[in-house]
Amino acid sequence: MRYFNGNLSQGFVALFSGRMIQFAAGGLIGLFLPIFLLTKLNYRVEFVFLYFIIGHVIYLLILPIGAQLLNKIGLRRSLRLSVIMDGAFYTCLFFLDKNPQLFLILSVVALTFSRMLFWLPFHTDFAKFTDKINRGKEVSLIWATHSFLSVLMPIAAGFLIMRFDFDIVFIIAIILYLSAGIPFLALPRTHESFSWGILETWKKYFAKENRKLILANTANGAESSVGLIIWPIFIWQIFNGNYLEVGTISSLIIFVSIILQLTAGKYTDLFNKRKMLHWGTALYAIGWIGKIFVLTASQVFFIGTYHVFTKIFKDTPFDTLNYEIMADRGHYVDEYTVLKEIAVQMGKILMLIFAILVALNFGLNWTFALAAIASLFINIL
Repeated sequence: MRYFNGNLSQGFVALFSGRMIQFAAGGLIGLFLPIFLLTKLNYRVEFVFLYFIIGHVIYLLILPIGAQLLNKIGLRRSLRLSVIMDGAFYTCLFFLDKNPQLFLILSVVALTFSRMLFWLPFHTDFAKFTDKINRGKEVSLIWATHSFLSVLMPIAAGFLIMRFDFDIVFIIAIILYLSAGIPFLALPRTHESFSWGILETWKKYFAKENRKLILANTANGAESSVGLIIWPIFIWQIFNGNYLEVGTISSLIIFVSIILQLTAGKYTDLFNKRKMLHWGTALYAIGWIGKIFVLTASQVFFIGTYHVFTKIFKDTPFDTLNYEIMADRGHYVDEYTVLKEIAVQMGKILMLIFAILVALNFGLNWTFALAAIASLFINIL
């Protein structure tokens, strides 16, 4: 039985292939990046949060300007250039001990350009190269493949870090990120241009008709920052700094989600996406509440497994609905992609600011309550 209805477009195959190589690279270091920064910033979580806040603020402010710059560069060329900036980012981290202040600043600059060059063209092209019949399945395929790589890479990364330190992981990540540019060479040309000025962009951002899109993506950005930055630090502390154990437990948790992710994508296309999102966000928020009270390795596994399972039924319909909303905008797909990205960055910034206050006054685990609240607001979309 065919999983997809009809053939996949050349553009989707190119995006998918490049993204998978990026997932492999990100899988090596992504889980451990906040931990690496924590060890380099005197084990002060507030400094780690501030590092990410600065990066998100800069990216948010230059998004409207960057979108206009992409008109001159072009979407295909932007995606290809983004992998070079990814390599530059990890090169900065590789040399961080040589001059911490300089390379921290350069890493933020490289990361900002990487985000600007990648995310706007990627979301715009994805909306263009997917169709409504298969979009849920295509989103599901991307995340299922990501999950498969996430089973393998954290274990490998944990072993390599324990054996050789972070340097070897950075070198491999740099090579993989640069290799991701090869599939992007096969991307078809898309004729999209960003037509809004800076004032028009912010006017649309605060417009009443876009309020649900903005609030939902702000909430999603807020929640995701806790999962990507705070949760890895939290479980690293539970495992007393053992990188291999952190990688192994993370891989085991993700393993159970692979088949479920494909199933979720299939049902997303068959059943009401908003109803699935409604239940998915509620169940997912319960997972964050459970994480507040995690104290042992076994609790990390069981609560983490539940959370990965419910995340499938949140992310698949949410991403699908987002792409459908953008695709329905016709030639304004890149403009609404910018609005979505601004909202996501705003959510990350606000969450990390509140996380500093909560972590310092109540403990790192209570930041998960903030993530639970944010999860419920995703349902606004």
